[in-house]
Amino acid sequence: MGNQGCLAKINRLAPLNKVCILSCGISTGLGATLNVAKPKKGSSVAVFGLGAVGLAAAEGPRISGASRIIGIDRNPKRFEDGMGCGCACWSSEQGCSLHDYMTKPINVLNVRTLKGTFFGNYKPSTDLPSVVGMYMNKELEVEKFITHRVPFSEINKAFDYMVKGEGLRCIISMEE
Repeated sequence: MGNQGCLAKINRLAPLNKVCILSCGISTGLGATLNVAKPKKGSSVAVFGLGAVGLAAAEGPRISGASRIIGIDRNPKRFEDGMGCGCACWSSEQGCSLHDYMTKPINVLNVRTLKGTFFGNYKPSTDLPSVVGMYMNKELEVEKFITHRVPFSEINKAFDYMVKGEGLRCIISMEE
């Protein structure tokens, strides 16, 4: 099939300088909850890691009507972003001993399910237009994931933000 499977026809009114971030991490996190975990209205959901993928994973339960979304991260700097996504945030170092619980195999067998996903079980060419549609219908917030914008001539700043963990998504503009 070649590279044509990576193309998706989206709503022509969608602002490309915003929806461009839907092509990777945001869709992965969102799809992990909406398409794989499938939280029910009123349920409680825990999200481990509050980077861009984790915060996008928190969007799924918010959209589904979860009553409680718990965001867990070792970095307290991520909590502000987590609370902006509707999470009650906990640090794994605040006495919240989740690491031990999650690593014991018997706990997975105790009426728990562990599932994996690639790209949130979305097929880019057929499913990405619906994710863009969620944004256009104001169901999915995209702007809160865009923490930096740089011109192409300053691309190294984008790498610095990523390495230092100082942002979620950085838009690199080809225009100066």
